[in-house]
Amino acid sequence: MTKWVYSFGGGEAEGSREMRELLGGKGANLAEMASLGLPVPPGFTITTEACNHFYAEGRKLPEGLTEEVETALAKIEALQGKRFGSREAPLLVSVRSGARSSMPGMMDTVLNLGLNDETVEALAASADRRFAYDSYRRFIQMYSDVVLGVDHHEFEAILEEEREARGAASDTELSAEDWETIVARFKALVEEINAAPFPQSPRDQLWGAIGAVFSSWMNARAITYRSLHDIPESWGTAVNVQAMVFGNMGDSSATGVAFTRDPATGEKALYGEFLVNAQGEDVVAGIRTPQYLTEAARIAAGSDAPSLETLMPEQFAEFAAHSDRLERHYRDMQDLEFTVERGRLWMLQTRNGKRTTRAALKIATAMAEEGLISREEAVMRIEPTSLDQLLHPTLDPKAERKVIAKGLPASPGAASGEIVFTPDKADILTKEGHAVILVRLETSPEDIQGMACARGILTSRGGMTSHAAVVARGMGKPCVSGAGALKIDHKAGTMTVLGKTYGEGDVITIDGSSGEVMEGRVAMLQPEVSGDFATLMQWADAARRLKVRANAETPEDARAARDFGAEGIGLCRTEHTFFQDDRIVAMREMIVAGDTQARRKALAKLLPLQRKDFLELFQAMRGLPVTIRLLDPPLHEFLPKGEHEIAEVAAAMGTDATLLGERILELTEANPMLGSRGCRLLLLHPEIPEMQTRAIIEAAQQAARLTGEPVTPEIMVPLVGMIGEFNRVKAVIDAAAAAVNEAGAPKIDYTVGTMIELPRAALRARELAGEAAFFSFGTNDLTQTTFGISRDDAASFLTRYQELGILEKDPFVSIDTDGVGALVRLAAHEGRAGRPDLKLGICGEHGGDPASIHFCEQAGLDYVSCSPYRVPVARLAAAQAVIGRTTASSETA
Repeated sequence: MTKWVYSFGGGEAEGSREMRELLGGKGANLAEMASLGLPVPPGFTITTEACNHFYAEGRKLPEGLTEEVETALAKIEALQGKRFGSREAPLLVSVRSGARSSMPGMMDTVLNLGLNDETVEALAASADRRFAYDSYRRFIQMYSDVVLGVDHHEFEAILEEEREARGAASDTELSAEDWETIVARFKALVEEINAAPFPQSPRDQLWGAIGAVFSSWMNARAITYRSLHDIPESWGTAVNVQAMVFGNMGDSSATGVAFTRDPATGEKALYGEFLVNAQGEDVVAGIRTPQYLTEAARIAAGSDAPSLETLMPEQFAEFAAHSDRLERHYRDMQDLEFTVERGRLWMLQTRNGKRTTRAALKIATAMAEEGLISREEAVMRIEPTSLDQLLHPTLDPKAERKVIAKGLPASPGAASGEIVFTPDKADILTKEGHAVILVRLETSPEDIQGMACARGILTSRGGMTSHAAVVARGMGKPCVSGAGALKIDHKAGTMTVLGKTYGEGDVITIDGSSGEVMEGRVAMLQPEVSGDFATLMQWADAARRLKVRANAETPEDARAARDFGAEGIGLCRTEHTFFQDDRIVAMREMIVAGDTQARRKALAKLLPLQRKDFLELFQAMRGLPVTIRLLDPPLHEFLPKGEHEIAEVAAAMGTDATLLGERILELTEANPMLGSRGCRLLLLHPEIPEMQTRAIIEAAQQAARLTGEPVTPEIMVPLVGMIGEFNRVKAVIDAAAAAVNEAGAPKIDYTVGTMIELPRAALRARELAGEAAFFSFGTNDLTQTTFGISRDDAASFLTRYQELGILEKDPFVSIDTDGVGALVRLAAHEGRAGRPDLKLGICGEHGGDPASIHFCEQAGLDYVSCSPYRVPVARLAAAQAVIGRTTASSETA
């Protein structure tokens, strides 16, 4: 029979951290902590399989679950010395979700479950009447929102009325009698809205909460979060039912959240916040300003509120010891939740903590140096795409800035954008191309879509562990929280500070590293690879096999690529250099030329400009390989559009506007992929590759003389489909290069290859490789031209080639790939069969995509080429491809 429930507590557990898929992250870690002997409130976990059964059977709970829950509940009662629903010593429980992958705030939680009109009196008698009724009102509000569908704002309105009536600034100023009145109003509200009284049976409450938590797996914010983080719906969520412990039982009680290292910087120091006499939700809700855990953090922040280290030294020391033990046990930075109930410490949760990329780099490198993990593990700890956080501009410290407010530096990085006050408006404006900053009093899980769209997040409430801070760090977005000087009016759409009001559309800049909020845009600085970033990149380079080049046409891009560790240029698109004002006229003269003589005259004007371009690239690369693609696009793309623009261009060129218009019409093509572009353009007008080759070889000669470094250009013929096309263009290249080499020194060696961007070229790869020295896969066009090959066709195609022995079987390369992947693998195999030393690379957008880089490693390519700012991403992904493959091989063995 299927086991649906796993118990933990009292130093024992039926589960472990290895059972994450079945118990979810929270349940697996609670079981692990209990097994380690840590003070964990006892409880049980209902498995993710029960969740999947729930949805598969039309939202019905599985048979046998009731009996297993009752048995597990009895174990909690025995360990706590309390009984669920008892009028004398009532056991209260929490009901929380627990997905395999952490989804903070996305699903529902119910606390203080088991309270009713009778058990609240028993709780009051054993503890404190104010505490008991405060707990009851929290339970009614949370349960009604999560299970009964009563909007929590309805309850907040009542609370606000009661506070105002009593002149109370906060909930802590309300008395027991006040809470009794509020509880009565809450219950009346529920009965008015639902036409039924608030449920009094603790067991009915429990099953209602369990069903609601399972249902929350499919709520809108959870679906959005899963989509943003690629979490499969099929994973489901577990439900964790756990004995309640209370941090709101007076001044000897507290609750807090902590990280074993700073999640923003990675510094090795306990980092977190707590509140005295509060429940856990209060810390992250931003309703009260939390206090610092450590005395060092309190002093650094200039806070007058005592730290936990000072206020409760024994409990702090115990917590610090548990934190260190858990970090060493899990070998990663931990995100912890704890409660102190009347002086007794309870550990409520541990999980691998979310962190900024900068912190992730420091933590990974530091743990490797500490011997907790290997260098290879450190490399695998960093998500390649997260490096984007460090590869874009930050605020220029020399730039003038008008600081209008300061909050907490909740998530580092900087961003400028237009103010928006709602997540919906953030979504709309972002889709229209605007950069926006989402400004809120405080964020909630319902804001997830707007937070994903915004460049940055600014809140007037909340601390370093608030919802805004945690989610922004996970998304890699800058966030400033708790900027209390801001007066935000969502209804009016205004933000007022220092006597000035800002409205929607006004531009501000936020710095999540300093907590500063600035008026207008502030200048940015370009990033650099240094410190922990550079260290990890060195470890990655030691592991990877694939070379990483950059796509670049300008010396600025080439130098940036070199600074980011590029090992050459994999694609220089020569046509990109012709759109500048000083070149476009000569380019257009060449295009509209009526004969070869006129075309050569125009090309003579372009020759020195091209030579200068290539010289600068060769100098920037200092001896590294540079692949230059000859002119590729349809020529009509360079020509003017519309009568007015045609007339202006004709005047500049000294030609008749009517004749120019007729020539433009002649050159226009409906399907350029099959028309006069790429190698076909070069065949029709061989004077073009002749000029470009001359510019390349002359620039290489000059660069060799200036730098003393040998230069070996790689000249690439685009859009080849047949060997005859390639050979005819190559003959023109060879003749032009020979003429330059004979005319001057040093003699430049060069290679000629082709871009594989047509299915026909992939199918004729063996033949092409007989003449071409290298292949570079242009996956942008190859993807477009391969649209007719389905996934099933590709799988059958590869299976057949493996059966014939043309492609070797590889357990680490799935044949369930698309047509593009099939053609790349085929062309790589066939090309090397025709030329064993054939150099293979990829220069399309896939060159900077980690998943595609893993494919390139598996397919045996020599290099990938990508945007300069993706070079570190590619270097890391290439290393992870090797490490992951090696690890998988050893595990299989």
